[in-house]
Amino acid sequence: MRRASAVLCLTLLAIGCAHGKALKPGEALTEAERRAAIRKADVWTPTDIASVDIAAGPAGARRVRPDAWIECKYKADQSLTGHSPKFECETSPGHEVKVKYGERNAEVFGEVLSTRLFWALGFAADRMYPVRVRCHGCPEDPKAASDAALGVVTFDPAAIEEKLPGRPMETHADSGWSWSELDDLGPDAPPHAREQRDALKLLAAFVQHTDSKSANQRLLCPAGEEVGRTGCRRPVLMVNDLGLTFGQAGLLIKNKNSVSLDTWARVPVWTDAKGCEAKLNGSLTGSLSSPRISEGGRAFLAGLLQKLSDAQLRALFETARVDRRSSDPSGDPAKEPPNARVDAWVAAFKAKRAQIVDRTCPS
Repeated sequence: MRRASAVLCLTLLAIGCAHGKALKPGEALTEAERRAAIRKADVWTPTDIASVDIAAGPAGARRVRPDAWIECKYKADQSLTGHSPKFECETSPGHEVKVKYGERNAEVFGEVLSTRLFWALGFAADRMYPVRVRCHGCPEDPKAASDAALGVVTFDPAAIEEKLPGRPMETHADSGWSWSELDDLGPDAPPHAREQRDALKLLAAFVQHTDSKSANQRLLCPAGEEVGRTGCRRPVLMVNDLGLTFGQAGLLIKNKNSVSLDTWARVPVWTDAKGCEAKLNGSLTGSLSSPRISEGGRAFLAGLLQKLSDAQLRALFETARVDRRSSDPSGDPAKEPPNARVDAWVAAFKAKRAQIVDRTCPS
């Protein structure tokens, strides 16, 4: 049986084979093609930050207002992986959404926070919409039981995901990219690519991107940029999974350490008082750990962050519903006014932003 599987993988090498999952013919890149795409890829797009409506969020086929009710039908044949509570359901025949749910699930809050922040600043990110869900045929807790049930189950809070349109560029399923590969620039790289890539590293450290394994970063050919079956005019490097953020990264990836105001506020941006090594403890499976940031990268991100108004920052934390994050160690959410909690998050953000703005890195 093992020999048969090995033969099958060798047979499918040109189309990709990983973890028992093969890519469709024409989708897999050679390693040389993948490396060439990474060397010229964008990580940032010019954005009018002052005009960004963080509460409304990015435009997309599934964009809905914050806290909207979504009706869907539970999909009995679930194909999702990972440890966080989530499930797939159909909003209409043939149209599926991935739903993350639960007050104790940091990803419900953290992924809205981080994807909205990255998008507002011009860094590519998937679209996450904070919603409430009425699921027809759902088990009471889909993570605990996967069989469809009778009746309707409500999930509040929840978040639904919409992938950024385009074609993943992979050598095998979920090949992604590691953070060290950002340092590999080719002659076709965009202007100021070094500064922009360093800014992305610093932003990842700023939000304490915990689960930084290669599969959680995506090399994407945006819709409309495809050339043939595997080519791409302007590939994009993006972070694929930003759920476990706004807390403190560590050796072990823990839900309780994310979207924690007290924890995130205590983590300094830099590892020491003068240098420019961003503070980020690497995880066992991660590929990013306390990256060194150039002055160009620091200045680039500082300029972007300074364009965010206080109103936009309030919208960021209100839209993500941080007041409902039940494991926040700052206190019992029910005993603290929501506005006070949002104010505290905004204050923490501005204090950490100041650490970036006020630093000067060695050239």
